[in-house]
Amino acid sequence: MPVYEYYCDPCNGIFEALRNMRQASEPSPCPVCNGESQRIMPTSFSAFTFRDGYPRRIPDKGTYWHLGREVKNPVTGAVRPNEHPEINKPEPAPTLLKGDAEVQREQRREQAKAMVAEETERQAAIQAYERRQASNPKPADV
Repeated sequence: MPVYEYYCDPCNGIFEALRNMRQASEPSPCPVCNGESQRIMPTSFSAFTFRDGYPRRIPDKGTYWHLGREVKNPVTGAVRPNEHPEINKPEPAPTLLKGDAEVQREQRREQAKAMVAEETERQAAIQAYERRQASNPKPADV
């Protein structure tokens, strides 16, 4: 049932009443003085519609609201709580300067050389151990 506004002339009051559409034009009793009141046009008007499951004011600009900020698209997909991709844009990865990139390449080369040297030392130690084991035969178990 719709809500209608009525004006009571004897007590100069405005009130709302929930009534059937059939009874809308008939006078309504005033809740204060119980006198007859006439229906008036609404003193406030709020129109809205639903779009994508959300209530929207009319006229609708086609934008959405996220935590008090206007955005063009609703949140879709996986995002962190209370964040919107249009508002909380991820920081781009920092780009390296030419000199910094050269320093990183040189560090990687040095690390690779150190790893090769360590592996060579390990292999040499293994071969020395195997030669010692071959030259010192174990005594036979009696």
